Amino acid sequence: MRIYGEEHPNQEILSRIATNDGHGENSSYFDGWKAYENDPFHLTDNPTGVIQMGLAENQLSLDLIQDWMKKNPQASICTEEGVSEFKAIANFQDYHGLPAFRKAIAQFMEKVRGGRARFDPDRIVMSGGATGAQETIAFCLADPGEAFLIPTPYYPGFDRDFRWRTGVQLLPIHCHSSNKFKITQAALETAYRKARNSHIRVKGILVTNPSNPLGTTMDRDTLRTLVSFVNEKRMHLVCDEVFSGTVFDKPSYVSVAEVIQDDPYCDRDLIHIAYSLSKDLGVPGFRVGVIYSYNDAVVSCARKMSSFGLVSSQTQHLLASMLGDEEFTTSFLATSRTRLCGRRRVFTDGLKRVGIHCLDGNAGLFCWMDLRPLLKEATVEAELRLWRVIINDVKLNISPGSSFHCSEPGWFRVCFANMDDTAMKIALRRIENFVYRENDAAVQAKNKRKWDETLRLSLPRRFEDPTIMTPHLMSPHSPLVQAAT
Repeated sequence: MRIYGEEHPNQEILSRIATNDGHGENSSYFDGWKAYENDPFHLTDNPTGVIQMGLAENQLSLDLIQDWMKKNPQASICTEEGVSEFKAIANFQDYHGLPAFRKAIAQFMEKVRGGRARFDPDRIVMSGGATGAQETIAFCLADPGEAFLIPTPYYPGFDRDFRWRTGVQLLPIHCHSSNKFKITQAALETAYRKARNSHIRVKGILVTNPSNPLGTTMDRDTLRTLVSFVNEKRMHLVCDEVFSGTVFDKPSYVSVAEVIQDDPYCDRDLIHIAYSLSKDLGVPGFRVGVIYSYNDAVVSCARKMSSFGLVSSQTQHLLASMLGDEEFTTSFLATSRTRLCGRRRVFTDGLKRVGIHCLDGNAGLFCWMDLRPLLKEATVEAELRLWRVIINDVKLNISPGSSFHCSEPGWFRVCFANMDDTAMKIALRRIENFVYRENDAAVQAKNKRKWDETLRLSLPRRFEDPTIMTPHLMSPHSPLVQAAT
């Protein structure tokens, strides 16, 4: 029973983390997931359910991994062919990680980046997915109340990963559609100056490359601008590169690791990379995150903190064998990129047929879809009203741009790689039907406005004054009039 005057009793007996909303779960981004979980689409069991297009998973090439595992049963300690390694692997506890695993991860990161960047296995630090990697980096680089600048729009999960338990702030670098949301020197300076004027200490910049949610890659000049900026201000640059293996079209991917190799004046102690196998390989359940820092003190601290989120030795053992297979990884990356490119083309072509366009992209598992023409007005409220219709009536979970801190209402992130071809066709059909309904409604509303205007102009002026209308012409209580409005 709640005691009178005690509005939030848990606040007195639990921690601030347990009782605040810092996780970010109370947002439309996560509300969309809940809508899907309450009514999940299934082709036969629930064909009218919500189709999940708000989850950036790469399910298009898992068959390649399954085939490899069938051909290499010795890679797992849970098979007859591999069980001889069970005792050694099951008892391995070194938080540095299996040497073979760190070597294989470094090689895979190099291959993803076209061999144009080199990675030292001794700088590979494990974490529980990219979430753990981001939080560990935040703990290492900033104290509570200090801030990182981040370009908008950005992944909503950063509000949880980077901020929730660390107390670090994320302050926006506002980017705009007029230049395809690219980061500019002016935007950097403005965000930095605003923070300083608010007496907030800025410790660094956090970026995603390729971008989540834009599905674009940063060009070399932009990366050089960022590197130069953090060196000038003596602060850190954290590059989240978890989608680096999903680049399926030109321009070619450029990693910050490649840029600083060519810059003899860069202070590498300021540069840090977060990586994961969740997106490139499509194995988020393996919880493999990587911190790669050029700062020795950060590597040392992050490694100690990794005890709170290690990758299991069984997973390390399996992946060391898989990623060490050069023939397989080369074939996998090429096939995955081809399939991602094909799926994106099918999806965007379907959208174009009904007049919907997306930001030009060359990477990622999603599109940045422009639904601004469907808004009744250019406000966040109108965007969320449209989103609710798409969730509740169209039965698609797509994520509104406002949940990604986008300053321009009407953009939505829609994921295309987490479903089979049949579900994709059904999703496109639902979008098509929705747009046709919206267009028909708009035409009807336009025609009604024209009719009302024509009627007003054609009536004698005395009918424009309701005080002289006779009951025989119009009754203010007429149900027909009320129904018409």
